[in-house]
Amino acid sequence: MEPRPIIGRNDGAPPTSLADEEIVARVCAGDVALFEVLMRRYNQRVYRAARAVLHDDHEAEDAMQEAWVRAFANLSTFAGRARFSTWLTRIVLNHAIERGRVRRRTFDLSAAPRGSLPEPVRSAEQQMLDDELRRALERAVSELPDVYRTTFLLRAVEGLSTAEAAECQDITEETVRTRLHRAREILRHDIERRFGAQLRDCFSFAGARCDRMVAGVLAQVAACASDLRD
Repeated sequence: MEPRPIIGRNDGAPPTSLADEEIVARVCAGDVALFEVLMRRYNQRVYRAARAVLHDDHEAEDAMQEAWVRAFANLSTFAGRARFSTWLTRIVLNHAIERGRVRRRTFDLSAAPRGSLPEPVRSAEQQMLDDELRRALERAVSELPDVYRTTFLLRAVEGLSTAEAAECQDITEETVRTRLHRAREILRHDIERRFGAQLRDCFSFAGARCDRMVAGVLAQVAACASDLRD
């Protein structure tokens, strides 16, 4: 599926160069198509945040789509007191946690084989990576306890600052530092030492997967915007 073109107001600056806050203001003013810029800008982070909580590719994609729609529906409440990326990350984390709780009540997880991971859908970009080494690293991170894994992915993989990771999770900066230190202790030192440079390539969400997510969310956003106008 070809990605839909971005249709924004032409003020001389390309839409992709606009600040988050300017895009939010324009979307709220009716330029709904610009929401695609935010999605493509933050799909990677939203996916990694959802994946950190749910540690399942398909569950993470479902959660991120619902989180994007929820973010659009509540865009007018974004007050700018925090960065948009932080506000968005908190939405997806809260939604993923809520989804995980429902799943645990619905399914008997004790019957699932421990340590098993679904085979990820691979993009052309991912084919360039060393599959065996990347899976080993993802498996090590996925097997971290939940409380440490989310902090580790936000800080070490996604590159958020300590303050941003604390705000996203509604915890103190000292707690972030403690959890990050503990996560690094748990990870096997040889994996972290050998593959640390590849961390930013893990749990990638790009190419066709990103296009599919954008198309699905924009369809729901269009319906939501229509309901609001009516």
